[in-house]
Amino acid sequence: MKLKLDLHDIFNRGQDIDRALRGVIDEAIAKKASVVEIIPGKGSGQLKKRVLRFLDQKEIKALYHRVEKDSQNWGRLFVHFRHK
Repeated sequence: MKLKLDLHDIFNRGQDIDRALRGVIDEAIAKKASVVEIIPGKGSGQLKKRVLRFLDQKEIKALYHRVEKDSQNWGRLFVHFRHK
């Protein structure tokens, strides 16, 4: 199962971005999804940096296996999960 989060609509609302990211990670854990696709978009790259900073927090990092940057589309990230 794969979940998808498109941040285009809330790109300029910081708290909403963090809430959406946390929500999709919690949903992935609850549904045992193997991958979450996050689409910060291409823009200036600031939103992607914000997403990566969020994912790099110690308590968030403990929840997923790895982050993959899409080599074909730099406006997209994949967060991989390992469920026990």
